[in-house]
Amino acid sequence: MTGVTCAVCPHRCHLQEGQTGLCRARSNIDGKIHCDNYGLITSMALDPIEKKPLLHFFPGSSILSVGSFGCNLHCPFCQNYEISMADSSHSTSTYVSPDSLVSKALAMMPKGNIGIAFTYNEPFIGYEYVYDCSVLAHKNALKTVLVTNGYVNEEPLTALLPYVDAMNIDLKTFSEDYYKRLGGSLEDVKRTITLSQPKCHIEITTLIVPGENDTEQEMKQLSEWIAGISPDIPFHVSRFFPRYKMTDRKATNTDTVYRLAKIARRSLHFVHEGNC
Repeated sequence: MTGVTCAVCPHRCHLQEGQTGLCRARSNIDGKIHCDNYGLITSMALDPIEKKPLLHFFPGSSILSVGSFGCNLHCPFCQNYEISMADSSHSTSTYVSPDSLVSKALAMMPKGNIGIAFTYNEPFIGYEYVYDCSVLAHKNALKTVLVTNGYVNEEPLTALLPYVDAMNIDLKTFSEDYYKRLGGSLEDVKRTITLSQPKCHIEITTLIVPGENDTEQEMKQLSEWIAGISPDIPFHVSRFFPRYKMTDRKATNTDTVYRLAKIARRSLHFVHEGNC
């Protein structure tokens, strides 16, 4: 048996019949890659847009936020590990068709809803569902938002971008070695940011993990690189709290977050401290 290769993310998992990829949400069924989490919603809430976090995209509005299960990285500090690290047999979900999701979003417009945010787990591993919903959302004048790790191949990204209005992209570190330990690649995430910025509104978040990505030199390099694309990209310097496999670490000192944000402001116009 030759198997098939999943083309959604840079892992390019080569899967034999019945095998599931590293993301736990895409598998080989009858010789074709199948989106196992299509329409399976584990979390749904009407959130303030600032919670994504997006501070420069329709501030003061709300957005219907939905998530499924699975992720193509394995960050030991994941805040939503109960669903992002789960598969179909270890998560509680409800099927919601694209039509039904858009109808729910439209019904919430009187409450200030502007659209749909795909968040809580990695949206790109459920690419087909996100695409179908986003196309339908745009036909109904709804905004589409993605909260993503940015670890996606160029082809699915560029196919989806015409229907995406805003993204918050995690730039977890400016160290290729650290990215490899998280199961990703710095260069691939940089490519996602570079390709996305001209097409939709983007904001970038870096979670500051003590002893991992908290040096002034790394923040200087990271923020200067973002500024090279545009100094107007909003940047969130976020505080880490013990979670998942990193409960042995202390929360990031707030002084560290403010110090690193000050360094980022040398290059960027809009820098925000998060979780402080």
